[in-house]
Amino acid sequence: MFYRPSDGHGLPHNPFNAIITPRPIGWISTRDAQGRDNLSPYSFFNGVAYTPPQVMFASTGRKPDAGDTKDNVANIRETGVFCVNVVEYAAREAMNVTSASLPRGEDEFASAGVEKAACEQIDCARVAGAPASLECRMTQIIKIEGDSNFVVFGEVVGVHLRDDCVVNGRFDVTRFTPLSRMGYRDYTAVRDVFEMVRPDD
Repeated sequence: MFYRPSDGHGLPHNPFNAIITPRPIGWISTRDAQGRDNLSPYSFFNGVAYTPPQVMFASTGRKPDAGDTKDNVANIRETGVFCVNVVEYAAREAMNVTSASLPRGEDEFASAGVEKAACEQIDCARVAGAPASLECRMTQIIKIEGDSNFVVFGEVVGVHLRDDCVVNGRFDVTRFTPLSRMGYRDYTAVRDVFEMVRPDD
Protein backbone atom coordinates (compact mmCIF):
# COMPACT_ATOMS: atom_id res chain seq x y z
CA MET A 1 0.00 0.00 0.00
CA PHE A 2 1.12 3.53 -0.77
CA TYR A 3 -0.72 6.76 -0.13
CA ARG A 4 -0.07 10.49 -0.13
CA PRO A 5 -1.21 12.03 3.18
CA SER A 6 -2.62 14.99 1.27
CA ASP A 7 -4.97 12.58 -0.55
CA GLY A 8 -6.03 10.58 2.50
CA HIS A 9 -5.37 6.93 3.36
CA GLY A 10 -8.80 5.37 2.91
CA LEU A 11 -8.52 3.32 6.10
CA PRO A 12 -10.86 3.53 9.10
CA HIS A 13 -8.01 4.88 11.28
CA ASN A 14 -4.95 6.95 10.44
CA PRO A 15 -1.97 4.57 10.07
CA PHE A 16 0.54 7.38 10.74
CA ASN A 17 -0.53 7.24 14.39
CA ALA A 18 0.78 3.67 14.62
CA ILE A 19 3.93 3.78 12.48
CA ILE A 20 6.30 5.62 14.81
CA THR A 21 6.20 3.35 17.85
CA PRO A 22 6.83 2.90 20.64
CA ARG A 23 6.97 6.55 21.68
CA PRO A 24 8.04 7.71 25.14
CA ILE A 25 5.43 9.71 27.00
CA GLY A 26 6.30 13.05 28.49
CA TRP A 27 3.90 13.79 31.35
CA ILE A 28 4.24 17.57 31.20
CA SER A 29 3.43 19.72 34.20
CA THR A 30 3.18 23.51 34.06
CA ARG A 31 1.92 26.40 36.15
CA ASP A 32 0.27 29.49 34.72
CA ALA A 33 0.94 33.08 35.74
CA GLN A 34 -1.93 32.88 38.25
CA GLY A 35 -0.32 29.90 40.00
CA ARG A 36 -2.71 27.24 38.64
CA ASP A 37 -1.18 23.84 37.82
CA ASN A 38 -1.68 21.70 34.72
CA LEU A 39 -0.64 18.12 33.92
CA SER A 40 -1.03 16.40 30.54
CA PRO A 41 0.66 13.54 28.62
CA TYR A 42 2.41 14.02 25.26
CA SER A 43 3.70 11.17 23.11
CA PHE A 44 5.42 13.50 20.65
CA PHE A 45 8.25 13.80 23.15
CA ASN A 46 11.96 13.00 23.36
CA GLY A 47 15.40 14.04 24.50
CA VAL A 48 17.32 15.94 21.83
CA ALA A 49 20.80 16.78 23.23
CA TYR A 50 23.25 15.73 25.96
CA THR A 51 25.26 18.91 26.64
CA PRO A 52 23.46 20.85 27.86
CA PRO A 53 20.67 18.30 28.31
CA GLN A 54 17.62 19.29 26.29
CA VAL A 55 14.18 17.87 25.58
CA MET A 56 11.28 18.61 23.29
CA PHE A 57 7.58 17.92 23.08
CA ALA A 58 5.04 18.79 20.42
CA SER A 59 1.50 19.95 21.05
CA THR A 60 -1.17 19.57 18.39
CA GLY A 61 -4.63 21.07 18.40
CA ARG A 62 -6.14 23.87 20.41
CA LYS A 63 -8.68 24.63 23.13
CA PRO A 64 -11.12 27.52 22.77
CA ASP A 65 -10.06 28.91 26.17
CA ALA A 66 -6.28 28.68 25.45
CA GLY A 67 -5.99 30.77 22.30
CA ASP A 68 -4.19 29.06 19.42
CA THR A 69 -2.94 26.08 21.45
CA LYS A 70 -3.56 24.01 24.62
CA ASP A 71 -3.06 24.86 28.29
CA ASN A 72 0.51 23.63 28.71
CA VAL A 73 1.94 25.59 25.80
CA ALA A 74 -0.07 28.66 26.87
CA ASN A 75 1.35 28.30 30.40
CA ILE A 76 4.93 27.91 29.14
CA ARG A 77 4.52 31.08 27.08
CA GLU A 78 3.58 32.89 30.31
CA THR A 79 6.21 31.44 32.65
CA GLY A 80 9.01 30.01 30.49
CA VAL A 81 9.26 26.75 32.46
CA PHE A 82 7.88 23.22 32.50
CA CYS A 83 8.59 19.81 34.04
CA VAL A 84 8.72 16.45 32.25
CA ASN A 85 7.62 13.54 34.43
CA VAL A 86 8.43 9.96 33.36
CA VAL A 87 5.34 7.73 33.23
CA GLU A 88 5.52 4.23 34.68
CA TYR A 89 3.08 1.41 33.98
CA ALA A 90 1.71 1.69 37.53
CA ALA A 91 0.58 5.27 36.78
CA ARG A 92 -1.14 4.45 33.47
CA GLU A 93 -4.69 5.08 34.69
CA ALA A 94 -3.84 8.43 36.28
CA MET A 95 -1.92 9.46 33.17
CA ASN A 96 -4.93 8.63 31.04
CA VAL A 97 -7.23 10.69 33.25
CA THR A 98 -4.98 13.73 32.77
CA SER A 99 -5.42 13.51 28.99
CA ALA A 100 -8.99 14.84 29.38
CA SER A 101 -9.67 18.30 27.99
CA LEU A 102 -10.57 20.29 31.10
CA PRO A 103 -11.42 24.00 31.35
CA ARG A 104 -8.35 26.26 31.51
CA GLY A 105 -7.14 26.60 35.09
CA GLU A 106 -8.64 23.33 36.32
CA ASP A 107 -5.99 21.19 38.03
CA GLU A 108 -5.42 17.75 36.46
CA PHE A 109 -3.29 16.72 39.45
CA ALA A 110 -6.45 17.00 41.55
CA SER A 111 -8.82 15.45 39.03
CA ALA A 112 -6.56 12.39 38.60
CA GLY A 113 -5.56 12.10 42.27
CA VAL A 114 -1.85 12.64 41.48
CA GLU A 115 0.31 13.81 44.36
CA LYS A 116 2.33 16.96 43.73
CA ALA A 117 5.83 17.89 44.84
CA ALA A 118 7.63 21.20 44.37
CA CYS A 119 10.35 21.59 41.79
CA GLU A 120 13.73 22.86 43.02
CA GLN A 121 14.94 25.17 40.22
CA ILE A 122 11.68 26.37 38.66
CA ASP A 123 8.28 27.54 39.91
CA CYS A 124 6.31 24.46 38.90
CA ALA A 125 4.80 21.32 40.39
CA ARG A 126 6.03 17.83 39.52
CA VAL A 127 4.57 14.33 39.94
CA ALA A 128 5.72 13.31 43.41
CA GLY A 129 6.07 9.58 42.79
CA ALA A 130 7.43 9.67 39.25
CA PRO A 131 10.54 7.55 38.56
CA ALA A 132 12.21 10.69 37.22
CA SER A 133 11.30 14.31 36.63
CA LEU A 134 13.15 16.85 34.49
CA GLU A 135 12.86 20.51 35.42
CA CYS A 136 13.13 22.57 32.23
CA ARG A 137 13.54 26.16 31.14
CA MET A 138 11.96 26.78 27.77
CA THR A 139 14.47 27.76 25.07
CA GLN A 140 12.21 27.89 22.01
CA ILE A 141 8.60 27.43 20.96
CA ILE A 142 8.44 26.80 17.24
CA LYS A 143 5.27 26.93 15.16
CA ILE A 144 5.37 24.14 12.56
CA GLU A 145 3.19 23.37 9.55
CA GLY A 146 -0.48 22.78 10.30
CA ASP A 147 -3.08 24.43 12.48
CA SER A 148 -1.99 24.84 16.11
CA ASN A 149 1.11 22.60 15.85
CA PHE A 150 3.89 23.76 18.18
CA VAL A 151 7.21 22.23 19.25
CA VAL A 152 8.52 23.26 22.67
CA PHE A 153 12.23 22.91 23.45
CA GLY A 154 13.64 23.15 26.94
CA GLU A 155 16.98 22.93 28.72
CA VAL A 156 17.00 20.55 31.68
CA VAL A 157 18.11 22.52 34.76
CA GLY A 158 17.18 20.00 37.45
CA VAL A 159 16.78 16.22 37.59
CA HIS A 160 14.86 14.19 40.17
CA LEU A 161 15.51 10.42 40.33
CA ARG A 162 13.44 8.17 42.56
CA ASP A 163 15.83 6.45 44.95
CA ASP A 164 14.67 2.91 44.18
CA CYS A 165 15.44 3.43 40.48
CA VAL A 166 19.15 4.12 41.03
CA VAL A 167 21.00 0.79 41.16
CA ASN A 168 24.78 0.43 41.18
CA GLY A 169 25.21 3.98 39.95
CA ARG A 170 22.80 3.62 37.00
CA PHE A 171 19.21 4.72 36.44
CA ASP A 172 17.54 1.32 36.07
CA VAL A 173 14.34 1.41 33.99
CA THR A 174 13.52 -2.19 34.90
CA ARG A 175 12.71 -0.99 38.43
CA PHE A 176 9.58 0.83 37.31
CA THR A 177 8.45 -0.47 33.85
CA PRO A 178 8.25 2.54 31.49
CA LEU A 179 4.96 3.12 29.70
CA SER A 180 5.10 3.90 25.96
CA ARG A 181 2.52 4.95 23.41
CA MET A 182 1.79 2.79 20.41
CA GLY A 183 -0.86 3.68 17.81
CA TYR A 184 -4.53 4.44 18.16
CA ARG A 185 -5.49 3.62 21.79
CA ASP A 186 -2.66 1.11 22.26
CA TYR A 187 0.19 1.31 24.77
CA THR A 188 3.07 -0.97 25.72
CA ALA A 189 5.14 -1.60 28.83
CA VAL A 190 8.93 -1.85 28.52
CA ARG A 191 9.99 -5.05 30.28
CA ASP A 192 12.67 -6.59 28.03
CA VAL A 193 16.07 -4.91 28.12
CA PHE A 194 19.26 -6.01 26.36
CA GLU A 195 22.67 -4.42 25.87
CA MET A 196 24.59 -3.88 22.63
CA VAL A 197 28.13 -2.49 22.52
CA ARG A 198 28.76 0.03 19.73
CA PRO A 199 31.75 -0.49 17.43
CA ASP A 200 33.43 2.66 18.78
CA ASP A 201 32.89 1.87 22.48
